[in-house]
Amino acid sequence: MNSQSETLRHQVVIVGGGTAGITVAAALLRRQPSLDVVIVEPAERHYYQPAFTLVGGGTYDLSRTSKPLREVVPKGATWLQASVATFEPDADAVRLEDGRRLHYDALVVAVGIKLDWGRVEGLVEALGTQGVCSNYSADSVAYTWECLQAFRGGNAIFTQPPPPLKCAGAPQKIAYLAADHLRRQGLEAQSTLKFYSGGGALFSVPDFVPPLERVARDHGVEVTLSHDLVAVDGERQVATFVTTGADGASRRVEQPFDLLHVTPHQCAPDVIRESPLADAAGWVEVDKATTQHVRYPKVFSLGDASSLPTSKTAAAVRKQAPVTVSNLLAQMAGQEPTASYDGYTSCPLVTAYGKVMIAEFVYGGVVTPTLPLDPFKASRFYWVVKKHLLPSFYWGTMLKGKAPDIAHKPLKAS
Repeated sequence: MNSQSETLRHQVVIVGGGTAGITVAAALLRRQPSLDVVIVEPAERHYYQPAFTLVGGGTYDLSRTSKPLREVVPKGATWLQASVATFEPDADAVRLEDGRRLHYDALVVAVGIKLDWGRVEGLVEALGTQGVCSNYSADSVAYTWECLQAFRGGNAIFTQPPPPLKCAGAPQKIAYLAADHLRRQGLEAQSTLKFYSGGGALFSVPDFVPPLERVARDHGVEVTLSHDLVAVDGERQVATFVTTGADGASRRVEQPFDLLHVTPHQCAPDVIRESPLADAAGWVEVDKATTQHVRYPKVFSLGDASSLPTSKTAAAVRKQAPVTVSNLLAQMAGQEPTASYDGYTSCPLVTAYGKVMIAEFVYGGVVTPTLPLDPFKASRFYWVVKKHLLPSFYWGTMLKGKAPDIAHKPLKAS
């Protein structure tokens, strides 16, 4: 049969072989080993992206952040190395880029988020040269550490775009690691560190803003909000930002740099934005409790590509996955979905070498620490969790579909 007209069918089609896709596939097969599950993913390697901050800070080996995808695809699942061209939810099908049509009884959309490198003029050309680096790509993260090692003073600039973005704490983590590194090298007096955010606050949960402001102040990192990076001139080593004044007028601000760490703008992937699955912002439009699509009951989505109104982190996926699995199986059995996701997410905020503050919260920005420790204080214990325990948990437990439902409770006001 010609591949252009070939029709395939699987009970469950999972689009995306990242954290969300692999976790859901593994959990589904643990619940129902006989289930016919296919994972559609073009990439050959799977990355543990939360460790990229540590790689950029020179304290973690890049080679330890990835494995061949074939090694993480759960036993019993089929890996289809292909890309989806279009979603056809009215026909319970997806169309692959090679023309094949893939039908399903249930669909899980977990394609992640698009890193829009081209949105900043000159960034693609400058990245990896002239001190322009980024922890947001496996191809560029090692250069961040090269830049820090080569830095001998001057202007170091760290940027964060307006939301949405995955791991929203990552842009400032590398700023704090850089400041700590420069202090240890005796370069503090010769260095100026600036953090430019396109958003209006240092962090999305207000309770964490004051402690993070103290961290920035203690490190000598100057924080400037509502400044969005729009251009990078690598040859001149100049970054250009746009900011809007109280009068509503926009103006461009140029800043020279010796080191520039860029967090790229991010948005919903094109294949989602242009599909019937998308909401007005381009994300897969799902119920925020059940992860089921609001218009197509056979479709579920979680992780970065979904419209779930919480921070886009691996920790969020850990809580979303069992809800998705339970509700998908209920839907396939002709039952109503009853499992509910409360918006839990977590962001380990690296504040220095050996120190981490863990921000855990649910919908509404309610702080919900897992352990009875002060969530607003960085600790050595959480550094051990971040660097050593979480990677092992990710590869050996979460991606195997057997992550326990760790309890977390709202923080009571004192």
